[in-house]
Amino acid sequence: MSTHALYFHHPSSLEHDPRAHIPGHPDTPERIHAIEDALRRRDWLGFERRLAPAASETELELIHSRRLVGFIRDLCVAGGGAIDADTAVGEASFRAARHAAGAACQMTRALLAGEARLGFCGARPSGHHAEPDRAMGFCLFNNVAIAAELAIAELGVSRVFVLDWDVHHGNGTAEAFRHRSDVLFASIHQSGIYPGTGSLSDVGSGEGEGYTINLPVPAGSDELLWLSLLEHIVLPAAAAFEPQLVLISAGFDAHREDPLAGCRLESASFAQMACHVRDFAAGLHAPVGAVLEGGYEPRATAESLCLTLAALDGQGEAVSCAPEPVLTSRAASHIGHYWPL
Repeated sequence: MSTHALYFHHPSSLEHDPRAHIPGHPDTPERIHAIEDALRRRDWLGFERRLAPAASETELELIHSRRLVGFIRDLCVAGGGAIDADTAVGEASFRAARHAAGAACQMTRALLAGEARLGFCGARPSGHHAEPDRAMGFCLFNNVAIAAELAIAELGVSRVFVLDWDVHHGNGTAEAFRHRSDVLFASIHQSGIYPGTGSLSDVGSGEGEGYTINLPVPAGSDELLWLSLLEHIVLPAAAAFEPQLVLISAGFDAHREDPLAGCRLESASFAQMACHVRDFAAGLHAPVGAVLEGGYEPRATAESLCLTLAALDGQGEAVSCAPEPVLTSRAASHIGHYWPL
């Protein structure tokens, strides 16, 4: 029997803790505690909760090299360690990462089987920085990219739209689909911060030229600019692409209270973006799935996530805004070569 919305999670998300090898690391299990406490107080917003299975290594290898999968597995078995200055694993991290990827896979299967029209994966570690042969930026495996590839390779979908509104550029997702025209990847992110990629001029390569939309914004950017880029650049291009599945890399670190970046979104700003995406997807009869990415102030992340899920599930109205004149116009001059805006 179908349900309207699904929430995928797994207790292993609480077992991955980079602080064992990188003291003071901001990606802590408290993020999940805060999110699920907030959802519990709201009766889970009516979402049906499902326990996420572990992704198989075959599913991980839809995006990642066998070398990377084996490296992370073996490092965890050996007790863990730092992969780079930002990324570390412990003994439980491979299990947690498999369940985070498995959540994205199971969500995608459920959405495309018609079991629900909306899904969210409240699991960690996050994934959008993980490249096909490299773990980085707190990320081990690229959950959203694996989900997109699963939809195309095994579930009969020919076009997937991935929207990344994490404040950091989703370099791993961009690299996974750089040469592809069956995945449209769009990222709004703060310029000049980690990982240093995602320039406006980077639109993909070869057959994928035009299917990467990078929209960097300066520190201090607020809701007006983010919504302008979403409404007047990203969604018109995505409408022309006509995706059969919409996936969101839902990071909440563009919030004004987040310690790792400098944008000025409010919790309600994420809900407003979600309203626009919800209405866009409804017009195409495409299901929407989202996966947790960044967000390192637990209270702000939890509040933003609750408002986002409520909006994706139908609460609130999308409010149209006039195009922000400078950066939106500049973006249109680049992206308009590839898509009608």
